Amino acid sequence: MTAQIPVTRTTGHGTAKLMPDVDRERAWLLTVDGAPQSYVDLDDPAHLEFEYARRLGYVLDTVADEGLPLDVLHLGGGALTLPRYVAATRPGSRQDVVEADGELLELVTEYVPLPRGAGIALHTADARAWLEAAPDDHADVLVADVFGGSRVPAHLTTLAYAREAERVLRPGGVYLANLADAAPFAFLRSQLATFAAVFEELALIAEPGVLRGRRFGNAVLVASHRPLDTAVLARRTAADVFPARVEHGAAISEFTGSARPVEDADAVPSPEPPDGAFGIG
Repeated sequence: MTAQIPVTRTTGHGTAKLMPDVDRERAWLLTVDGAPQSYVDLDDPAHLEFEYARRLGYVLDTVADEGLPLDVLHLGGGALTLPRYVAATRPGSRQDVVEADGELLELVTEYVPLPRGAGIALHTADARAWLEAAPDDHADVLVADVFGGSRVPAHLTTLAYAREAERVLRPGGVYLANLADAAPFAFLRSQLATFAAVFEELALIAEPGVLRGRRFGNAVLVASHRPLDTAVLARRTAADVFPARVEHGAAISEFTGSARPVEDADAVPSPEPPDGAFGIG
């Protein structure tokens, strides 16, 4: 076996580094400015190393019958972990990935290439601008995992953005977002209020310690017009190495409280995480 060598490159949004995993022959960790962004195992693309990625994967597993191809739009690319996961678990899926940092995409596709015939189209563009130009009823699932540094950009948090996401999704489509916050959860509550104004069904997946306000962490927001299979999601997330809870229904309303939907004029990025908040799950 030939040892893999770390690769560092300055890209449009910072210093990106691809580091090989000594325990897996063809696995790589991508960091940007020192913050872990993605983990990919080329020999096992269904392996999701990060906790939040597994939670997104659990939702992707439950939105349709096992193995059924889906049309998926990913806002945010990183090392293309979730697009690879969908291609492996749902062969024949058609996927679009929108990533603002074209130089990052070049680095990833050079050293951690996509498999042939994966059905994944890459687009270098601002996520919201691409979304606004996309046709109606374009996707079955929209996955938003966009971080400028370690923060969700403000223009991807608003009511106008949520309405664009709803327009681009087909009837019965599902919106997923990787968010991050800590008590008193002003950002997370505002996001729940924003998407509740557009979608009938919401769910939130996070570790109990995060939901209780004990620490900063990721939370996966799920939104749809159709009922979500929260029972299956709850079983899957509870059985994870890092167990999480699925909140829905009245618990979502209670958590949201008096928060209001975010207008473009009032939008702010997600809060800056404390040092060491993000790591590998």
